[in-house]
Amino acid sequence: MNPEKDALVIESLIDIGANLSHESFAKDLNAALERAHLAQVHRIVITGACEASSIEAANIARRAPKRLFSTAGVHPHHANEWHARSDQAIERLIEGDEVVAIGETGLDFNRDFSPRAKQEYAFEAQLELAQSLGLPVFLHARDAFDRFIAILGQWRHRLSKAVIHCFTGNARELDACLDLDLHVGITGWICDERRGLHLREIIDRIPEDRLMIETDAPYLLPRDLDPAPDSRRNEPMHLPHILHRVAKSIQRPAAEVARATTGNAQDFFSLPELDPSENLHPIRLDPIHPESSTPSPSQSAARAPGDTRPHSGAPDR
Repeated sequence: MNPEKDALVIESLIDIGANLSHESFAKDLNAALERAHLAQVHRIVITGACEASSIEAANIARRAPKRLFSTAGVHPHHANEWHARSDQAIERLIEGDEVVAIGETGLDFNRDFSPRAKQEYAFEAQLELAQSLGLPVFLHARDAFDRFIAILGQWRHRLSKAVIHCFTGNARELDACLDLDLHVGITGWICDERRGLHLREIIDRIPEDRLMIETDAPYLLPRDLDPAPDSRRNEPMHLPHILHRVAKSIQRPAAEVARATTGNAQDFFSLPELDPSENLHPIRLDPIHPESSTPSPSQSAARAPGDTRPHSGAPDR
């Protein structure tokens, strides 16, 4: 992967889902953002997966206005953590311009880190919150599609916009998402010769104006990077590689797909316009000012003995 070489065929990209609050970025986030810039990834939406990581995502995004943004929500793995005042905590985050969507929310029956009834309760609570705030929803579904689409179908007409993040499903599931007028986020899953070949065959069903791309970093490192990187951590700089795989699958020029997906992301999240000259400057994080950072209620909380759930900022994919 040569980000500078790939950048020659594209103008600007938006990564709609990167977990930059993950602990693996704690020591070199600025360097990762520099590499993203060299790859023409000029804007990134940082995923919030629980109350603590949503706060951290917003704090990071606040340090790079107009370049970094975030979502605020509770991933189904953390549905157990949804409480009576969770919606109020998310609403406080929404007061900042950097928070542009509710989520990551949905259902995940793959490992049932939270009971399914609690997942459904937290999912509907966040759909209701998105409706009341008029914000888009950043959605997750894994091994729970039929129940997920049944619940979402009851709410879709009350929601402004919704994207199924990291879509990995089959043709029937894709058609069901499109029938609900969802946008579709494609990750490096499409680069996986073991699990993603079916995506290459059905991705052309997605209308041009509903396609978006994402890395889901640090997860889902594209398996076909050549040469393979030393680290297994995914980064936003690999978004052009995903773009090229998507473009090849739908038999369209990469530059054309780049313009479409960037425009879709900008419209979906209502991102401010960037002056072309701003794209020339790397994403740099402003210094941390304590008075401008929202403290996390669980940043210093110790993990209970025997707690094997994923780290609060790192839901298992």
